[in-house]
Amino acid sequence: MNSENDRGPAPEQDGRAARWEAHRESRRLDLLRIARKAIHRLGPGASMEDIAAEASTSKSVFYRYFGDKSGLRRALGRLVVEHMRTTVLEAGKAAPTEEEGLHQMVSAYLAMAQRSPNVYFFVTALDHDPFAAGARTEAADDEEPLDTFFRDITTMMAESLTRYLNRTEPSTGSDRRAQLWPQASIGMVRAAGEAWLRMPASDAKPTHAELTNTITGWLVHGISSPSRKARS
Repeated sequence: MNSENDRGPAPEQDGRAARWEAHRESRRLDLLRIARKAIHRLGPGASMEDIAAEASTSKSVFYRYFGDKSGLRRALGRLVVEHMRTTVLEAGKAAPTEEEGLHQMVSAYLAMAQRSPNVYFFVTALDHDPFAAGARTEAADDEEPLDTFFRDITTMMAESLTRYLNRTEPSTGSDRRAQLWPQASIGMVRAAGEAWLRMPASDAKPTHAELTNTITGWLVHGISSPSRKARS
């Protein structure tokens, strides 16, 4: 017969623990939402004191839930980047052709970043290696949110390029371009997009649609070709 100590916590204790855990997770999500709004308004350099003031609490509360600013950045990154990842992947999957898939993915990426450049720059400031992330085939427990994002986008683009090459150049067989081009393309899209986000508003600044068409043209036809024509 099991002793009393082997029976585990009483049902009342289990219930209290579950309620406390639910309360803690709810509070954590509330703090992340407040932090996101604060960073959107104050900028990616907002301090923990600034963010805590927006939440009408002390920074010690944020430290208790997230450890430090890097922990807050990582937690907020998981929310923001996961939403971006889902949106970009779904846009690519819904497209009827490879070129249209690229166009839709670039458009979705730029739109998500443009929605709040301050939040985008805050969560993408995490240390990571997008090229190493793209080379991995399986998720790791310690992956940063951006690592997962870049890995999945790289995989999807590689599969799309392979289908395109098999259809247009069937004699080439396995092509290293399917491994290298997606990672190079992601780097270019991100660099061009972030430079665009930092540009001051002016008549010379491309619109979202113009930049999407231009980048897609670069990816498909190269820099010497005209940008993809805008839709009416």
